[in-house]
Amino acid sequence: MGQPTGGGLNESPRGQGVVESTDVEITLLGTGSPLPSADRAGPATLVRAGGATMLFDCGRGVVMRLAAAGVLPIGLSAVLLTHLHSDHITDLNDIVTTHWVMAPGPTPLKVIGPPGTRGVVDGVMAMLASDQEYRLAHHADLTQRPLIDVTEVEPGAAFELADVALSVHRTDHRPVTPTVGYRIAHDDKVAAIAGDTIPCTGLDEMCRDADLYVQTVIRPELVQAIPNARLQDILDYHSSVEQAAQTAERAGVKTLVLTHYVPPMQPGDEEAWRALAAAHFSGTIVLGDDLTVARA
Repeated sequence: MGQPTGGGLNESPRGQGVVESTDVEITLLGTGSPLPSADRAGPATLVRAGGATMLFDCGRGVVMRLAAAGVLPIGLSAVLLTHLHSDHITDLNDIVTTHWVMAPGPTPLKVIGPPGTRGVVDGVMAMLASDQEYRLAHHADLTQRPLIDVTEVEPGAAFELADVALSVHRTDHRPVTPTVGYRIAHDDKVAAIAGDTIPCTGLDEMCRDADLYVQTVIRPELVQAIPNARLQDILDYHSSVEQAAQTAERAGVKTLVLTHYVPPMQPGDEEAWRALAAAHFSGTIVLGDDLTVARA
């Protein structure tokens, strides 16, 4: 296979910022997992394309990472959820509240996700009920609770946000079901965003000829070395680095973006992770810390 590639126009590590206008830009807001990390926020990916600014999943610390990327919740076109595992939705409450208190008026927050998303949002609103009562009592300009526009989507659905076309695809994270990924198209550029999944037909279809493919990954050999029985259970429903690379190669992807590293990728280990993918994928490979940027 081709040589692994990093840096250049397709990758910006933390602190370098964005230097040119592109059709599709992806920022890895949170590259962590359910395992707490001092350096990695929970799973969250920001996609900016055309007139749309989209947040995929809402792991821990997402609002702080959004701010570091130059985006506040009020600037989001939509929040899109891949599935309802706690590590992917834990800070949806912070998105809801921050959007509400920073909005200049009654501005709905659009939340899109698989069946069950409405129940999650209702639960978040119930949790925040007391806080909302306090704020409504104190701030005369707040005259309503947060407005949330929830849309539940199934695989096969298609919709638009601004000038960006999105389609919904089935992934496989059983027994978590349903789980979905999103294909994003703007002009002649395509990005594919997958949450937790193993290789499957729906994933291949979503990634077909994509310019950018974002995939959560694990290192099974490292997980197996950790003496924790519960942690071993994750091995059968997450893509390994090698499987993500094989999916990307099979689908004709141009750039593979790895995230949600389990166990956490340690400083200095980046090339070891990259080499595992490069053995199976001939395109560009992007991985790194939170706020890494990939562009097409």
